[in-house]
Amino acid sequence: MNSVGEGCTELKREYDQCFNRWFAEKFLKGENAGDPCVQLFKRYQLCVQKAIKEKDIPIEGLEFMGPSKGKAENSS
Repeated sequence: MNSVGEGCTELKREYDQCFNRWFAEKFLKGENAGDPCVQLFKRYQLCVQKAIKEKDIPIEGLEFMGPSKGKAENSS
């Protein structure tokens, strides 16, 4: 599947390959010491955000992956 931005498709492919390899070879075998694909994801995310702005795609109401801002913490 192509990315929202034509220039982001190769970054998406690289990230997908990295994540799928890590997930199958490490995570599912209990080796979950961290995702080595974080930097690829960040590069892809920036590319997508730029493409969304360039194409003037309305994103009001959408949530992006990543840390939640402004949500109250559960104080149990």
